Amino acid sequence: MSLLPYALTRPILFGMDPETAHERTLDALARFQDSPLACLWRESRVDDPVTVAGVRFPNRVGLAAGLDKNARCIDGLAAMGFGFVEVGTVTPKAQPGNPKPRMFRLPAANALINRLGFNNEGLDAFLANVQRSRSRQVAADGQGMRLGLNIGKNASTPIENATSDYLTCLEGVYPHADYVTVNISSPNTKNLRSLQGDEALDALLHAVSERREQLVQRTGRRIPVFLKIAPDLDDGQIAVIAGTLRRYGTDADGAPTNNLGVIATNTTLSRDAVQGLPYAEEAGGLSGAPVLEASNRVIRALRAALGPRFPIIGVGGVMSAADAVSKIDAGADLVQIYTGLIYRGPALVREAASAIKAARAR
Repeated sequence: MSLLPYALTRPILFGMDPETAHERTLDALARFQDSPLACLWRESRVDDPVTVAGVRFPNRVGLAAGLDKNARCIDGLAAMGFGFVEVGTVTPKAQPGNPKPRMFRLPAANALINRLGFNNEGLDAFLANVQRSRSRQVAADGQGMRLGLNIGKNASTPIENATSDYLTCLEGVYPHADYVTVNISSPNTKNLRSLQGDEALDALLHAVSERREQLVQRTGRRIPVFLKIAPDLDDGQIAVIAGTLRRYGTDADGAPTNNLGVIATNTTLSRDAVQGLPYAEEAGGLSGAPVLEASNRVIRALRAALGPRFPIIGVGGVMSAADAVSKIDAGADLVQIYTGLIYRGPALVREAASAIKAARAR
């Protein structure tokens, strides 16, 4: 159990501008993560190992991408008891993201809106941070916390050239990742979600699959790629995505190859659940409690379409242990949190992992 209860620090953080609080928290984590002061937020990790997409995860609860875009705080986040941590989204070149203000809290709905826009320091800085992480060195035996590296395209890259950015990032992160996430679902990069369409998605996954085979030969490692999709998809769009995933992620008999998985879901553009609240009409992606059922709907549809063994990570609206279990019940193999960590603190990680372990034992 952490020595500094989050209930004491949350009022201070929530008294700041959301992005200022975010940056100061990351600065503190980065500065003290490999010091005795990490005990202030350290939580014991629940032991509930599971193998998904050929990767052994110590437990089923991870951190979603977006919180640590530059991979500065891998060790600090690992101390919170996560079974896996996903960092990024990283783009080939550094970029500032969208103009400020670009993060907004909606406490009455346990929600956030952000329009950050893949702000990050670029691939070279990202990789340097990953390589400095002690957690990666300790986990070299395949038994420790797993690391996902999330990749995207630069805002200045035309959408028709997006594949080039993804391949550049894939080349860079592949030797250092336990899995790679291809983010095509952020609502804050112009036209990015168009890559979820049939022909565009097929072309992207074809290129990624070819490049990965080259990287397997070069590195001697075969790691899975996860596709991160949006919650704002209708049944027809989900069916198209599922069909493409089957083509690239299953063998001739329809069994998963462990080469490909899916993360459902990113933030939503819908404001139905927050109408009338301050900041509700701000542009950007809405995360937190209002996304739970939309995300679970996509997970259920994917599981029905992809069969029982295809790798699915569920994310969106996990604010409690029960929410985490609902993701597993919907069909997810693993669960990620982000906004829940901001509202609930590190204790949520252990609560969620313990509840999933208990639910599976019943």
